[in-house]
This record gives sequence, structure tokens and C-alpha cells, in this order.
Amino acid sequence: MRIAVIGAGASGLFVAGLLAQEHEVVVFDKNEKVGKKLYITGKGRCNITNLTETEEFLKNVVRGEKFLRSSLSAFSSYDCVDFFEGLGLKTKVERGNRVFPQSDKSSDVIKVLKERHCKNVEFLLDNEVFSVEKQEESLQENSKFVVKSRLGQFEFDKVIVATGGVSYKATGSDGSGYKIAKKFGHFVEPLVPALCALKISDWFVGLLQGVSLKNVELKVDSDGKKKGFFGEMLFTDEGISGPIVLTASSFINRAQNVEVAIDFKPALSNEQLDLRLLRDFEENRNKEIKSVVRGLLPKAVAEVFVKVVGLDENQKVNSITKQERLNIVNNLKNFKLSYGGLYDINSAIITSGGVSLKEINPKTFESKLQSGLYFVGEVLDVDALTGGFNLQIAWATAFSCARNI
Repeated sequence: MRIAVIGAGASGLFVAGLLAQEHEVVVFDKNEKVGKKLYITGKGRCNITNLTETEEFLKNVVRGEKFLRSSLSAFSSYDCVDFFEGLGLKTKVERGNRVFPQSDKSSDVIKVLKERHCKNVEFLLDNEVFSVEKQEESLQENSKFVVKSRLGQFEFDKVIVATGGVSYKATGSDGSGYKIAKKFGHFVEPLVPALCALKISDWFVGLLQGVSLKNVELKVDSDGKKKGFFGEMLFTDEGISGPIVLTASSFINRAQNVEVAIDFKPALSNEQLDLRLLRDFEENRNKEIKSVVRGLLPKAVAEVFVKVVGLDENQKVNSITKQERLNIVNNLKNFKLSYGGLYDINSAIITSGGVSLKEINPKTFESKLQSGLYFVGEVLDVDALTGGFNLQIAWATAFSCARNI
């Protein structure tokens, strides 16, 4: 059987190598090298998967949880580690069950996939695919797929679309897979950024650029649904980023009304924080309020905070009224930010949205509209949180597709 795989990213390489054990497989990619997005994944270290039981794993899936259950059960994160170890890639597990190559080099992941896993695969690189079409049914032979590309026109029995999303366009993610899907009648769910920074329109954002916060809670209210995310974040030139912000973005990226606030002291209740502030005030009665706030927040944040709550930074602590003190407490627990939207989808780690799951078989990843046409990986309307979950989805969907064929 002759099979075309369009896209030489994670899911494309994985499905191609598996199928090439028994079939003739040709991989098309517009880039001159394979695994271009894989190369920058995990800040160049490539967070291969998250070593977690399937049920726990599914809690980290934002879109497509039920749809992915079968494939993630068929090829778990434990299977993924065994697979790469079997190719000779040594791995290690870090905080949060995140799995990386022992070398901390994404290039090593790409190397074993290309040279060992895909040794029987034919690659047509630097070769943009213009279209995929189906021949008219013939009485003499089964209808073939025709792939038209820069290097010419080719015929195949089956076509697997593994083109990814539209984020990080420099890696070749140009949305071409969605065009193929639409050509065969598929609905593509609206594309929005996922795992990206948030724009904040407050006057002080630029002043705090580069300042990081640890052990804080980012509180979001999206269309009335409230969630809190605990951990680290940082201020950028236009807003906020960091682990908890990226996570939050995946939950609010389709909301119409979003409110954002920071709890600087999530370990303390309002009452406990007020008692601490009273103690600090008693010990620093004759000092300026800015010095007390600096004991609670990073210096740059403290200077902004005092202005936001409407105090003179040189005001003496002994002149602070009860109402002003409670206002400080309330803002430490609920420091509101003016949400200005998500960063551009090109800067997002992944794309949310894609080929509608209603039109794809979750066990085989074959189109329900066109036999012999398959979709795997990020081109589908699936996405998950950071920590190796999205790459595991790429491996698992590719595995189920190959196993079926």
C-alpha cells in the first residue's frame, strides 16, 4: 500500500515510521528539515510526554477529552517512554512528571525519529503541498488520492494529514491541513491561541516588564466561570506570561467577558493577612508605607501597588486608617488587572480549534466523510495544558491511526 503523510512534525514522523514497517510511505513537508517545531519545544529541550496514568492525564486535556480517551489508552505516556528508550534515547523525569531526553537536546529526539524510527520512509522535503484530491471512481481500479506539490504530482492509496496548527508560522505551521479538510467537506472549529501570554492594558505593565512572581494565584472569571491557577508568572512588555498564565489562557480563549486578578498571598486568608499587616504596622509605626509593602512584594511591584491603592508612598504607617489598611489587604488578595485579550496566535505554543472531532473516528482517526483520509495531531480540535501533554496527544493519535491501517 502507498501512503502519503503530509507534515514532518511529531505526529507525522511517528505515524510514518510505524507504517513504513509494512507499507510504502512518503512524507511531504514544506521545510527543508523535519521536526522544526519539535526543535523549539520545551525551550529546546523537548518535553516528550508527561508520565501520568490515563485518567489523570485526561484532566489536563482542555478540548477533546472524551475523544482522546481511546488513543491515550492504546498508547500511554509509559508506552511513549518505552518507545523512545527502545530507539536508544535516554530519558529523565522532572518536576510535574515531565519527561525530557537525558541530554536536554530536542535535536536528539528528532535524530532518533528520523534516522532510526523512519529509516524506511521516503522524505520529500522543501516541498509544499498545493492540494489533495480524489480521483473519480474507476471500474478498472480503486480510486487514488492525488497529491499535488511543488515537486510534482503523486498518487496514493491513503493520505494522512499531520500538518499541525497555525501557531509559530516560522516552523511551517500555515494552516494548510485545514484547507485539505475543508476540500473534503470537513468543518474546522474556529482557531484561537492556546498556551499564550495575556495582554494587560494597565498603565504600569511596561514598568514591571521582566518582574517575576512566585507562589501567587492568578484568578480568572471567564463568562462567569471562576478558576484559580497557582504558581509562577511574570510581566511582559504588554501583559503577563509564565506557567500559570499560559494555563489560564487555554481556559479563557473563547470567553466573551474575562476578568483577571492576582492574589499575591494565596496561603493566607484576608483575616490572616490583616493580622500580619497589623503586626507589621505596629513594628514599623514611624516608617513610610512603601517600606512595609516592600516586605510583602518585590520592590518594583510594591511601588506600583502603593499608587494603585491610592496611597502616598511617603505616608507614615501610623497615619494609615483602618479603611486604608483593609484596602491594602483586599488588593493584596485581589489585585485587578485590565484584560486586553490574548497575544497573537503566532506567539501561542499551540492552536486551539481545528478539524471537527464529530467527523473523525476516535479509534482510527479516519475521516467519516472520506475513506482513506486521516487526520492526526494538532490539526484536530484538541489541545491540552503544558507539561508534555500536547506531544503525547500527537504520539497517541498517530499510533492509533497507524495501528488501524
